[in-house]
Amino acid sequence: MHIDWAALGSVFGVSLAVTVGLVGLFTLGIVGLTKREAAASGTAGNAAVARAGAYTCFALCAAAVAYGIHLIVA
Repeated sequence: MHIDWAALGSVFGVSLAVTVGLVGLFTLGIVGLTKREAAASGTAGNAAVARAGAYTCFALCAAAVAYGIHLIVA
């Protein structure tokens, strides 16, 4: 049996980077929703921008998960 350590390391590195990226993106979405609630007491423009940013983060997370499922199924 022969193990391609370079390929295994590459898969590990990419998996780690994508996982950290997705968790960070989801965290930004949650922070955006929190800022939206804080900005609701201020101007309406700040609340709308925070909500749009949070929804964009969540949409990008959903797109990444859907792409991962597509890669597994196809």
